[in-house]
Amino acid sequence: LAQARQSVSHRSPRLASRASRLAAAMADPCAEFAGMKSFWDIPGMKAGVITGDIAWNLLKFAKAKGFAIPAFNCTTSSSCNAVLEAGKNLNRPITIQFSEGGAAFFAGKSLPNDKGKLQASILGAVCGAHYVRQVAPAYGIPVIVHSDHCAKKLLPWFDGMLEFDEAFYKVAGEPLFSSHMLDLSEEAHDENIAICAKYLARMAKVDLILEMEIGITGGVEDGVDNSGVAREKLYSTPEDVYAVYEGLSPISEKFMIAAAFGNVHGVYKPGNVKLRPELLDEFQKYAAGKVGADKPLFFVFHGGSGSEKHEIATALAAGVAKMNVDTDTQWAYWEGLLKFY
Repeated sequence: LAQARQSVSHRSPRLASRASRLAAAMADPCAEFAGMKSFWDIPGMKAGVITGDIAWNLLKFAKAKGFAIPAFNCTTSSSCNAVLEAGKNLNRPITIQFSEGGAAFFAGKSLPNDKGKLQASILGAVCGAHYVRQVAPAYGIPVIVHSDHCAKKLLPWFDGMLEFDEAFYKVAGEPLFSSHMLDLSEEAHDENIAICAKYLARMAKVDLILEMEIGITGGVEDGVDNSGVAREKLYSTPEDVYAVYEGLSPISEKFMIAAAFGNVHGVYKPGNVKLRPELLDEFQKYAAGKVGADKPLFFVFHGGSGSEKHEIATALAAGVAKMNVDTDTQWAYWEGLLKFY
């Protein structure tokens, strides 16, 4: 790259500038966004649901600027509206995400949701995505629509959403959702990566972003109880995280890793949760040494509710571009109702 820059600099200042930008992009995948003043400067950025390159570039912008897009679990149209209103008031992009159980609730708890079919969960997530698509432009902010944890037993839900993405893509030229998450952390490491690779290949055809989990997030969420998991499983290793990059990057750049660094769903008393966000920096340095790029990994911070400010800052500096919040907003929601009545 240095030789290329020197060679073209003698021919044309424009070519030299282009070579410099290429070198910077290879050294840092988010370098082109570091000089932007606002996320509104991202080409194609708009109010409403964003997908594909625009959504991915927003995540790159966040990573380059050292912040994360907040992702809020929603279960009703009113909780979607609350998140959108907060984004509007702050003029900030947000992510609205639906869990499998939350999606079933969105459609209605009385509907059948048979094991192996999960028809209510599919319906609720799809209806939620369509709802957000209809109202989000009125709030004047960019919105990412995402589906949360999907374990292996919930793959029929994932498949159902993907079918709607593919159908929507044929009509609109973009997927219905912006991104989806596979959480196969309970499976063997190689199987986790292999299944994610299979789905990413399918998702890449319709410009979807994949989030995957490696290591286990403790606590309880959406009926999944990891409160008794062995402590060592709450912390990923550099080798395991890089294996994800190695397995997925040849397919598409559009993937994020929810690496475990002691994360726990829910809010706990101080001292009960040992977060080690400094591990994320170790993961980045290990991967950088392998690929020759600065901070090549895009991380997601799970179990964000109740986290200390310094822990969040450490995680952001290590390349966290998305941060999940659920418990804090659930408490704020029901406490508001309680105090109103």
